[in-house]
Amino acid sequence: MTDACMRTPEAANYVALAESTLTKMRLTGDGPPFVKVGPRAVAYRRADLDRWLEARVRRSTSDKPMAARPPFRKSTSEAA
Repeated sequence: MTDACMRTPEAANYVALAESTLTKMRLTGDGPPFVKVGPRAVAYRRADLDRWLEARVRRSTSDKPMAARPPFRKSTSEAA
């Protein structure tokens, strides 16, 4: 089964985000799933982008947001 793939610029345009935003989301794990196609190359499958977008559909601005990541807290040993 082959799914249409696109590189970061096309994927960013497809989901209406800046390329830099999509890149940052890839680093934090907040973005859509991607495929590592080479040492420095990634691709996005259209079906994954569609599912990622669908999971973010809201009917109102008061809809509960997706589960947020817990805030970063320094461990006790780092804080000292």
